[in-house]
Amino acid sequence: MERYGQLKVQGNKVVGKDGQRVRLQGMSLFWSQWMDKYWNKDVLSWLAKDWRIEIVRAAMGVDQGGYLSNPDGEKAKLERVVQACLDLGIYVIIDWHLEASDAHVDQAKPFFSEMAQKYGHYPNVLFETWNEPKYVDWGTIKAYHEQVVGVIRQYSNNICILGNPTWSSEPDTAARDPVSGENLAYTVHFYAASNRSPGRIQGALDAGHAVWATEWGTCESSGNGRVDTNSASQWMSFLEANGISSTNWAIEDKWESCAALTSGASSSGGWSDSQLTESGRWVRDTIRGHGSKALNSTVIV
Repeated sequence: MERYGQLKVQGNKVVGKDGQRVRLQGMSLFWSQWMDKYWNKDVLSWLAKDWRIEIVRAAMGVDQGGYLSNPDGEKAKLERVVQACLDLGIYVIIDWHLEASDAHVDQAKPFFSEMAQKYGHYPNVLFETWNEPKYVDWGTIKAYHEQVVGVIRQYSNNICILGNPTWSSEPDTAARDPVSGENLAYTVHFYAASNRSPGRIQGALDAGHAVWATEWGTCESSGNGRVDTNSASQWMSFLEANGISSTNWAIEDKWESCAALTSGASSSGGWSDSQLTESGRWVRDTIRGHGSKALNSTVIV
């Protein structure tokens, strides 16, 4: 975090405190209500040290037994992760992890108001206001974002990352009718074995808006199926060339292809190669390779 400091959106790029291009790589935690055993500082410390991640996405589950059912419990898990990231000096995305068409704006607004008041003055905290809208048009999604970003902006000007139609696969749709304001980026979610073309990302960039890949997988969009590292490599090359940050799905030991960990992997980090899945090993190597390279530090004007 010391390298880049306070992030901001400048044109269709994210830049750091000195105007240098920023591309962060890291991992997404799995839904908080189902995989909270990995929501701890030991895991995050290992990811920062061994995997060399620069960012963590805290996917706080909202429905399906998540925040709506247990607000204090799920918020406590999230705050534990945020505090650990502050201690470790890495970036963290506070993610309202919801796929439902009803984004529960009446619950989201006070939640993000509290999070912005508590953490919005830290340069390494970002906000993802709606994970994956589905079965709903951009106009409805935009109106939701306008309300939620509005309450965040009362306390913080940190970057907000905005979901868009069809499980956040249409950043170009959002970019053609953008939410007004500063330090806004549009998320894109993709799974390498199912999604082949970054054309919709390019459309958003061409419209002058920043894109952030808050969730991507090496496998199929179901979270399962085959692992396609060839396609994933092409996606990573595109993200690198365009300065797009990303967090891989996910730190979990569920029996599925996109899981980074094998069943029963330690809940305190320290994983050997045998405790990583095919996807986990490939993603770790990719992140470590990125971390060892000197990024283009040209000041963007």
